[in-house]
Amino acid sequence: MKDPSNQKCGGRKKTVSFSSMPSEKKISSANDCISFMQAGCELKKVRPNSRIYNRFFTLDTDLQALRWEPSKKDLEKAKLDISAIKEIRLGKNTETFRNNGLADQICEDCAFSILHGENYESLDLVANSADVANIWVSGLRYLVSRSKQPLDFIEGNQNTPRFMWLKTVFEAADVDGNGIMLEDTSVELIKQLNPTLKESKIRLKFKEIQKSKEKLTTRVTEEEFCEAFCELCTRPEVYFLLVQISKNKEYLDANDLMLFLEAEQGVSHITEDMCLDIIRRYELSEEGRQKGFLAIDGFTQYLLSPECDIFDPEQKKVSQDMTQPLSHYYINASHNTYLIEDQFRGPADINGYVRALKMGCRSIELDVSDGSENEPILCNRNNMAAHLSFRSVIEVINKFAFVASEYPLILCLGNHCSLSQQKVMAQQMKKVFGDKLYGEAPLPSESYLPSPEKLKRMIIVKGKKLPSDSDMLEGEVTDEDEEAEMSRRMSVDYNGEQKQIWLCRELSDLVSICKSVQYRDFELSMKSQNYWEICSFSETEASRIANEYPEDFVNYNKKFLSRVYPSAMRIDSSNLNPQDFWNCGCQIVAMNFQTPGPMMDLHTGWFLQNGGCGYVLRPSIMRDEVSYFSANTKGIVPGVSPLALHIKIISGQNFPKPKGACAKGDVIDPYVCVEIHGIPADCSEQRTKTVQQNSDNPIFDETFEFQVNLPELAMIRFVVLDDDYIGDEFIGQYTIPFECLQPGYRHVPLRSFVGDVMEHVTLFVHIAITNRSGGGKAQKRSLSVRMGKKVREYTMLRNIGLKTVDDIFKIAVHPLREAIDMRENMQNAIVSIKELCGLPPIASLKQCLLTLSSRLITSDNTPSVCLVMKESFPYLEPLGAIPEVQKKMLAAYDLMIQESRFLIEMADTVQEKIVQCQKAGMEFHEELHNLGAKEGLKGRKLNKATESFAWNITVLKGQGDLLKNAKNEAIENMKQIQLACQSCGLSKGPSTGAETKSKRSLEAIEEKESGDENGKL
Repeated sequence: MKDPSNQKCGGRKKTVSFSSMPSEKKISSANDCISFMQAGCELKKVRPNSRIYNRFFTLDTDLQALRWEPSKKDLEKAKLDISAIKEIRLGKNTETFRNNGLADQICEDCAFSILHGENYESLDLVANSADVANIWVSGLRYLVSRSKQPLDFIEGNQNTPRFMWLKTVFEAADVDGNGIMLEDTSVELIKQLNPTLKESKIRLKFKEIQKSKEKLTTRVTEEEFCEAFCELCTRPEVYFLLVQISKNKEYLDANDLMLFLEAEQGVSHITEDMCLDIIRRYELSEEGRQKGFLAIDGFTQYLLSPECDIFDPEQKKVSQDMTQPLSHYYINASHNTYLIEDQFRGPADINGYVRALKMGCRSIELDVSDGSENEPILCNRNNMAAHLSFRSVIEVINKFAFVASEYPLILCLGNHCSLSQQKVMAQQMKKVFGDKLYGEAPLPSESYLPSPEKLKRMIIVKGKKLPSDSDMLEGEVTDEDEEAEMSRRMSVDYNGEQKQIWLCRELSDLVSICKSVQYRDFELSMKSQNYWEICSFSETEASRIANEYPEDFVNYNKKFLSRVYPSAMRIDSSNLNPQDFWNCGCQIVAMNFQTPGPMMDLHTGWFLQNGGCGYVLRPSIMRDEVSYFSANTKGIVPGVSPLALHIKIISGQNFPKPKGACAKGDVIDPYVCVEIHGIPADCSEQRTKTVQQNSDNPIFDETFEFQVNLPELAMIRFVVLDDDYIGDEFIGQYTIPFECLQPGYRHVPLRSFVGDVMEHVTLFVHIAITNRSGGGKAQKRSLSVRMGKKVREYTMLRNIGLKTVDDIFKIAVHPLREAIDMRENMQNAIVSIKELCGLPPIASLKQCLLTLSSRLITSDNTPSVCLVMKESFPYLEPLGAIPEVQKKMLAAYDLMIQESRFLIEMADTVQEKIVQCQKAGMEFHEELHNLGAKEGLKGRKLNKATESFAWNITVLKGQGDLLKNAKNEAIENMKQIQLACQSCGLSKGPSTGAETKSKRSLEAIEEKESGDENGKL
């Protein structure tokens, strides 16, 4: 099965990884890491002068030193004592890497650094794969943490919690108590513990173990059972993660888990009891559940659970404001709903409606024609033989209308009936739908449609309507036959006139707030179209308008509903790209639900948000009466801060063989494409290397970064394909709105080509969202980014050409610069402290403080600095003389606090200036055309002035909101820093009242914040 969107993956050339691991044996313990290091491997040694040398590194057999060769130094000098190591960093996070001219050519996931000596000198290394880097980092961290303990752990794994648990599992299944069991019993036991494993793979592993021991019997001992389970069920990437977050233990305790959830997963308000509850639910061993630790197998199960799903659980329920006008929402819409095959020959099928309604569709089509015995029917007019009675269809609609969503359902009537059968249609709808039919006449005094909240459980009929000021029982209206209209327009005889049909009053009266009218042009529509009238656009016409008048299309859709349907040329029922029309604000983009593929993936993924209710609130920049937005935006959106999306594709699990593939047997060579869909400026695509012949647990370990200028309109599509010379075969995909992403380590549940969830088939990824290319925090959003003042870009206000109005906006120039400077000075300070801590930009401030505290605590476990709260802000003061390295870090920390404090204290004043300018400007909104006429502006010049006015209002509103958000984040940062200092022991000073005082200061921050908010209210 091909995936058309990926036949030419544009991100990079195909590359192949011939081995995802350095050896056939998986890494499943610290012993494996150390054994690998003792055997040695080649690493690249990076020097500050931009030179890179290949060296062979080994770990001494006594585990006391690291050595490398060749070297010009004496053998005794070309070594590094384990006891001298202060810290091991993964990634390019030292001055050497940051300043190296070749750094861009070095893979982030393959780089690591060893900091040693009192001055924290760095030995900077690059492995040939991320796996090898992880082995060295995990092994070295383990050795450093154990450097003061007897090194008897190297003797084996038999006393680990995992081995003890496996031993009890084996003994429980060994009913004879002989210490051996049949291979069949062992295979079944492992399958019970890990249902995703194939029986053939388990049997092969037992054969390998028995062959290595030259055994002839197929009976399995306890030791062989444990060895097979560990090799089959240990995912190396999860093991490395566990060791990293457990401070080099082979299990997590409640404190480790709490830090992981807060710092990596973005979970707030986590408690120790919550962590213990997670351990009790996921730890497999009884001992672990009682003692409160989570070993590798329980941790793996937790990461695979719904609690670590990539989709934000808040978005699984209705979470958006549903009281806005109907025109402010995207609406889940179906085209030719009655079809389950192609539109050329496919028969009408009632299941088309059942499927669409169960998928949350809120706009469905009924193409109604005359039937026999005065009974209207629905049919494909290319296949009249298979038809449905109109009554049976509306009965099914009535049954399933509000199963998936209680928000309004729009029935788009394609009326091709005689007057007599139109009356039958009206009577049947009244009888079947009853009070659900929305019939309230629109009020001329209103300007916008009712909200989805007000229209709950209502069925709205969209169609033609007779003039309300006429008493005639029937009359002529333009035909709603879209396909016939398209055919006429393409005909050489087309003269611009529409075909007329007769409409009866009974059917006309069922249409209230969705009256179908013909689109002429935007100027006429904005002047004379009523808010309850809706225009339908063919795909071709909508594309032309979107390209020629993108700003006008967006403004039109602020007030009016527009519906886009696929071209009649799509006789195979293929789908248009809905994103092209969502970017213009089109609410009802009708899709062929019966045709799977990339376009339907986008549609299905988009409407997963907001509880799958079929309504998604559009971005405010596309709803505000005065705002500027163009669907063709190729750069930064005014008033919106671009975000950087960091995605690390770590591994895949249980990839199936592509359907229809037969050339390579059961072997697959998977790779992953990451696609970003949104406004043109955001559309991008990257792909990983190909991992050869691995479908069970291919390791990719590749990180990508994407700039997203309008997050509210962006989607991410993960696609897994099988690399093949003939054509890459589709394995699975998952599409998710940007706003629904959860940060941290997540599993992505892949879906099949037709959209079904595939059991146990996942991608393991790490997600981080920051402001452009820097900084990060535990929550979903962050403002931390480095941007020097010399290259700082200020969003410019536009000249309107009306002096009175321009003078108002000129007043805003200075406060706008102040707002941007305050935000970015704080961001730069946060990035600086992270760099000094050796952390990547996506790290959280809590992770930063943990690293900082490890440098500020002496060998006898006493802090060299103390947390001191000054006017509610957390400063760190030395408790005596401190080394230069610590002074440098404290200076960077102080700068971060000062910039944050300045922003918190000044933000309200600057924001008020911006808001006042915005209000003063808006006073001219109604009179803008009259002012322009007095100044001699007309035509294009007047339109340009109106557009520039909307741009300026959008910039002022957006920058004011960004400053407000920056203040809230700075306040939250101060709280998190204070709590982190307390948990790291930095609040323990000579005064016994220090901790009590800092708690009072924390309350002061909270009171001050709530006071500010109350003041604004």
